Amino acid sequence: QVVSARAQVPNLIYNLINAGAKPQHVARFLSTIADAVLEKMATLALERLGPPPVRFSFIVMGSEGRREQTLKTDQDNALIYEDPPKSGLKEAKAYFLKLGELICGWLNEAGYYFCKGDVMAKNPRWCQPLSVWKGYFTNWIHHPEPEALLRAGIFFDLRHGFGESELVAELKDHLFGSLEGWPGFFRHMAENALFYAPPIGFFRNFVVLSKGEHRDSLDIKAAIQPIVDFARVYALHNKIPKTNTWERLEEIASHKVITREEYNEIETAYSYLMQVRFVHQVKKIVEQDKEPDNYITPKHLSRIEQTMLKEIFVRVEKFQAKLNFDFTGRA
Repeated sequence: QVVSARAQVPNLIYNLINAGAKPQHVARFLSTIADAVLEKMATLALERLGPPPVRFSFIVMGSEGRREQTLKTDQDNALIYEDPPKSGLKEAKAYFLKLGELICGWLNEAGYYFCKGDVMAKNPRWCQPLSVWKGYFTNWIHHPEPEALLRAGIFFDLRHGFGESELVAELKDHLFGSLEGWPGFFRHMAENALFYAPPIGFFRNFVVLSKGEHRDSLDIKAAIQPIVDFARVYALHNKIPKTNTWERLEEIASHKVITREEYNEIETAYSYLMQVRFVHQVKKIVEQDKEPDNYITPKHLSRIEQTMLKEIFVRVEKFQAKLNFDFTGRA
């Protein structure tokens, strides 16, 4: 039932976009569906396994954690459970790992495919008691090696998916408490965020792939990443608990980190890029009967669309320069 219902989603999105729906509403709609599917799968898993030994939260991260899923998505999830008494630790570990395996397996069957990096609740590393999760977060902040920064970029966008939300609230409190007095972490996170440069050259030409299956295309997901990273770094720095990029940008403006004019600029840029991404993916599925991807071919866009993209990429470079200056001191 769930699988057949989800198969109708691309046509629903196609109709929503043609009716003029804003990209943030499309993203929220997709995430609402994903949340409903998760709730169904988790409920079935609990019926099969019986009541849990302690309280737990099945958490979602990445684009789903930000409520910014598109039509090409995989799983990014984990499981937090209350620290059991020592005598019940083995039983709790076995129970929650089995719970993670069931939920992730059924999500995969429903079209939310397994994460290639194995960042899922069925991986024992990401199915742990709250104390271990607090240790993970503290370690990533205090030792911001490349892998730690990669993990932080995924896990610090977490939100509660199913179970007891209080565990997530406690972990988030720990996150913001751990960030205090560690400016080095933000410097490293900002430097990591600058890795994704907008695909535009010195002469305002598009930087596209030169070979392979996606030759002459640019990766729209990678082009969007600088805005997502910008919002995350400033949100964490200002103790903003929200994970959604649109909401983070609004809060950052409310904190006077950016002016209202800058907010309008970056929000317009993000919305436009997400719209381009949604339109591309939904056309791939509905009109071409192909798997969706994130590769846009600029020469297939209208002249106006090309000009808009170039203007947006130039603006994104400006915001990256601000991030660079604010956290590394480099102009």
